[in-house]
Amino acid sequence: MRNILIIGATRGLGHSLALQYAKKGMVVYATARYSTPQTPSHGIHWIANVDVSHEGAGRRIAAHWEEETKIDLVVISATYFASETFEDLHWDKEVAMYKTVAIGPVFLIQHLVHSGLLKKNSRIVLVGSENGSIGLRHESGGAGNYGGHGSKAALNMVGKLLSIDLKPKEIPVAIVHTGYLRKENKEGFFEHGGVVKPDEAATALREWLESFDMSKTGEFWAVRGPADIKTAEVVLGPLDTLPTPLQLPW
Repeated sequence: MRNILIIGATRGLGHSLALQYAKKGMVVYATARYSTPQTPSHGIHWIANVDVSHEGAGRRIAAHWEEETKIDLVVISATYFASETFEDLHWDKEVAMYKTVAIGPVFLIQHLVHSGLLKKNSRIVLVGSENGSIGLRHESGGAGNYGGHGSKAALNMVGKLLSIDLKPKEIPVAIVHTGYLRKENKEGFFEHGGVVKPDEAATALREWLESFDMSKTGEFWAVRGPADIKTAEVVLGPLDTLPTPLQLPW
């Protein structure tokens, strides 16, 4: 593996993953929704103004891809989440969630395939969430957040469909839950309990990717296991009997 593309890399998981792969000497292309970070990132080639919720995102990436070889790994970690309750729903925010999480990635991948940047043995990882698992929804976990849950469930579906369409091309596709990331401000990280730092989530994802091939295409995995999945025990069984990584139900 040599050439890596990270979609949504200005912060959080995508940023940590880009830095870790660059440190290992990989050729890393990283996208920013608007302008690129002001702080230099050694070994990272930035592509600015890539909004995954827009149809032209894939074309912009292809236009800025300078390598003569294909993309070995693409990780789409760009996302958008807005909190909702049944009493306080947000139409425009829900539309934005579906466009960013479940519609845009399909168009982006289609263009990268048609442009010849994704070929045999390229790998595609869609960063989703256990929130998208219908099987894991339970009264103990509550409800609400219709756009957040629904868009992630839609991502599971399009990921599965992509895996079927791309199987003849020998391009595996997987959906992953990397954990709930700790939020950060200028003073550092805050929030405790049930959340993980981006560096830790990125490390777990990199380790899982070492075994990701066609045998796992079309599957949904929690790379850090059941630790932060509130309904895992009531739905799947005692936590100490569940493996890490953990394949999740749709």
